[in-house]
Amino acid sequence: MNDKQAVALEAASYVKNDMIVGLGTGSTANYFIEALATRQQQENLRITTVASSNISMIKAQSAGLTVLSLAQLSQIDLYVDGADEITADNSLLKGRGYDLVMEKLLAKAAKEFIVVADKSKLVSRIGENYPIPVEVMPFAWQAAKRSIEALGASGDLRPNAAKDGLCITSHGSLVLDMRFDASIDSHQLNTLLNNIPGVVEHGVFAKLASRILIADQGKIETRA
Repeated sequence: MNDKQAVALEAASYVKNDMIVGLGTGSTANYFIEALATRQQQENLRITTVASSNISMIKAQSAGLTVLSLAQLSQIDLYVDGADEITADNSLLKGRGYDLVMEKLLAKAAKEFIVVADKSKLVSRIGENYPIPVEVMPFAWQAAKRSIEALGASGDLRPNAAKDGLCITSHGSLVLDMRFDASIDSHQLNTLLNNIPGVVEHGVFAKLASRILIADQGKIETRA
């Protein structure tokens, strides 16, 4: 069992009967979906789920899990997802995929948000390894980019996987991948980006994680 599997299995142990569980997206989240489906089959666990992406929805349904739409819900019990970067104060960078809005909606709607990751995701500051994804309205991307650049950032629109067009999110938005000066901490960055017109959502998840499970060579460290 690798570290991603181990931490996903640990996260699945937090799920109880009659919970509504948010499912993340990515390799570690996939292991969580599999672990959850196994518990449902072996323990007759009564759960419903809501997925952060179409790919997670398809995986959950194929594993036999019941998937609801977020439009049917105002709150969920638990959300489990990975992160691209994690700082010492439990700030997160997420959204290097295409489902920023749904991921943050689930994180905010959850009574508890558990982050699952391996040791490689630990950083000294948000943006250390990756640019900050900023989802923007298509007609306002240039104005939003100019406002972000006024904060000292640099970057550009994210291309699609084939590099022959632009990345389009599940909600039809464009994504700016922006790098910021190291002196701007995650909480400042969260506030600054929240106040820019044309920004739909961004990848800084500040003060949202309830618990972080970090795997390192089979051992699980729990941060709360």
